Amino acid sequence: MAQDMAEGIAPRLTRPIVLVGLMGAGKSCVGRRLAARLGLPFLDSDVEFEAAAGCTIAEFFAQYGEPAFREGERKVIARLMEGPHCVLATGGGAFCDPETRARIQDEAISVWIRADLDLLVKRTSGRDHRPLLKQGDPREILARLMDARYPLYAQAHIIVDTTDEPPEVTVAKVVDELALYLEHLP
Repeated sequence: MAQDMAEGIAPRLTRPIVLVGLMGAGKSCVGRRLAARLGLPFLDSDVEFEAAAGCTIAEFFAQYGEPAFREGERKVIARLMEGPHCVLATGGGAFCDPETRARIQDEAISVWIRADLDLLVKRTSGRDHRPLLKQGDPREILARLMDARYPLYAQAHIIVDTTDEPPEVTVAKVVDELALYLEHLP
């Protein structure tokens, strides 16, 4: 059913699809597959930021700090959203920035990929490229981020729960929810 729905979605899109959620939720993994299913380009704001900055996000954080990173991230996302319609995976904090969130809500279809704490801990453990998780116990940090960010992510146009199933399961859920969302647009 999801494949049939996917074929009818891309022609009806008038704006990009922007995936939001915490690190480890699977935005990039799901985004790549979703873009392929819809026949759209896939972009990752973290990858694009690193290309623009000429260094990794961790290096940028260490040298310039989080406020400078958020400013650069805001500019990168704005630029990417001005291009052709695409599926765009954003960094975990991007949607928390009021200006970025407003732009996404006004100019895109936002999809929150929601995951529970255990899944986020499992998916982020053993990886050292996430600057925010280097500042203490990752489980405690993720729990704090959930408390602070989940109310903001809840403003997304579409919310899809992800589990420890293959990414295609989450992609199918997103396709189904996109089809329903597009049906109810004027």
